[in-house]
Amino acid sequence: MSPQNKRPEDTGGSLSASLTQRTTGVVHLTHNDLDGVGADAIHRLCYNSVFTIFSSVGKFKQIMGIIANTPGKDDLLSISDLGYQAGIIPCLEKARKNGWRIEWRDHHRWLPDEQESVSRVTDLLHVDTATCGCGICARDLLPGDQKAAEIAGVVCDYDLWLHKDPRSAVLGQVLQRKKNRDYVRDCLVRGIFSDDVIQTEFRDIQREMQGIMEKSKKKSYMAGKKYRIIFAPMYGYPSETAHFLRDQIGSEIEVLISKSGKFSIRSVPPVSHLIARQFQGGGHPHAAGGTFDFNLLDKVSYLILHRNRHVRKLAEVADSL
Repeated sequence: MSPQNKRPEDTGGSLSASLTQRTTGVVHLTHNDLDGVGADAIHRLCYNSVFTIFSSVGKFKQIMGIIANTPGKDDLLSISDLGYQAGIIPCLEKARKNGWRIEWRDHHRWLPDEQESVSRVTDLLHVDTATCGCGICARDLLPGDQKAAEIAGVVCDYDLWLHKDPRSAVLGQVLQRKKNRDYVRDCLVRGIFSDDVIQTEFRDIQREMQGIMEKSKKKSYMAGKKYRIIFAPMYGYPSETAHFLRDQIGSEIEVLISKSGKFSIRSVPPVSHLIARQFQGGGHPHAAGGTFDFNLLDKVSYLILHRNRHVRKLAEVADSL
């Protein structure tokens, strides 16, 4: 595997060694969805040679800790489409002392004191909730570039739920499979938004997705007092499953939970990010994610009953908003 194309699971010693052996002066740490893939395409159009790390929200701090412990050598660490997390400041401080130049571009909701604290330990912080992370990267790194603008337009159409460009829905679903990240990214760099590979993956995903959504629906249940909250197991395709449940059941908040405790939340009221912040996560007002700290009893309870103390706590948090 080329050190320029690391996967989010390449953490610990593997990632540390690859970072130490990097041959490029730009490390791009970004989210593992279409927005992150688009942002990486923009970085490669701008810098050509980039060491990319696609990260989930849950692994962001872990990966930042590994980077912070790696000599920066005055190289650029560019963070995009990943929001502020509690405890990230020490990682940034250590990275900067270790020789990294740090730029951070994001479109999630930040509190003023979060922006202020991060601005003090980075070379650039650009937060703009009016566009997607890829859009911020395109404006900052390649202003006026038509290819970058088109990439950002397609990505933002999906990430901001505009649904005006049919290309965006196809790419968004294709990137539910992590094996497609590098391929789609490289297509975007070349100005390609669809080909036989992408269309074949999309058709296969469509067939698989219908069965997954029905499976989640069968094991879902309603909770909450203030809002109609649907809880359901997450088997894949969280955004599509949440909208399917909303259409089928008429819920206001959909919470899809994996067996490990990671959850994805979608909501009609603008509260998803507020709820997720209480559970080691964050995101947008209408779409966010977090992690329940499952112990063995929690895992067994959720596996058998599809509910446990964390599920009840989330419903209480939602009711309190």
